[in-house]
Amino acid sequence: MMKIATPDLVTNSYFPALAAEELGLFREQGVDAHVELLPSLGAVTALREGAADFVAGNSHSLLLGFPAFAGAKLLVTLSQGTPWLLVMRSDLAGRRGDVAVVKGRRIGAAPGPDRAFLGLLAEAEIDPARDGVTIAAVPGSLDPGASFGVMAADALERGVVDGFWANALGSETAVRRGVGKVVVDVRRGDGPPGAGHYTFAALSTTDKVIAREPERVAGAVRAIVDAQRALKKDPARATEVGRRRFPPASAEIIAAVVERDLPFYDPSISQASIDGMNRFAQAVGMLSAPVAYDDVVATRFRNLWS
Repeated sequence: MMKIATPDLVTNSYFPALAAEELGLFREQGVDAHVELLPSLGAVTALREGAADFVAGNSHSLLLGFPAFAGAKLLVTLSQGTPWLLVMRSDLAGRRGDVAVVKGRRIGAAPGPDRAFLGLLAEAEIDPARDGVTIAAVPGSLDPGASFGVMAADALERGVVDGFWANALGSETAVRRGVGKVVVDVRRGDGPPGAGHYTFAALSTTDKVIAREPERVAGAVRAIVDAQRALKKDPARATEVGRRRFPPASAEIIAAVVERDLPFYDPSISQASIDGMNRFAQAVGMLSAPVAYDDVVATRFRNLWS
């Protein structure tokens, strides 16, 4: 069996990978694959050490295990654009798009996504030390089996944090409970220009896996494309997947979140996406220079995107 490691299981961002497994689309492509949660940086570490065959995660996070992307490649986009939203307590003042609402506040952000949040703050000319912004993972979110978005919504409800930076499923959970409001959704144009293109959710693997099992890798890419098409045709199928793998409350709202995110379920990896990620990774010190498209993307599989 091929293992697909993911840093967050209960999320809309990497959902096409989970859907490809639970809807039997990997099997249809001759691939026996299982998506497994490895929180924080565990997913990329497992890929680097050969304990996982793929990672369903964010493109820039691959740099944490593969400097300058050496030895690894992005295969297909799971979801376009920077996938996290800034949610603040519902009783706090602050207009939509106003990043400054974080000043003097406690913000929950997971390792990896926190780099994108720091990039957002820098572009908004907010200095965490100067402006009193405390950024940390929420309690319990790094425990085995924990999902950050769900834990962040719980932490907001308990008053442990004043806001959080997490996926849309976590955001929707907080909004539906009445404890949070979306202040910044960078994929939909909130915040500094370009923030929506810091990174994107992708399936990635190593050069070694590609060389060893190119047909299985191709099958995995086809299955992701099939999953995105299946969800676009019938978003309600997301509930079927969620009920198998999510906590009950999350399972019942995933279809609504997926339906709203359908425009982002596009498998192609564009030059613009790689350029945006390169700029972001340089800005936060993860890259010293841009990396060429062909050195980041496994272009031999790009014909499978369409």
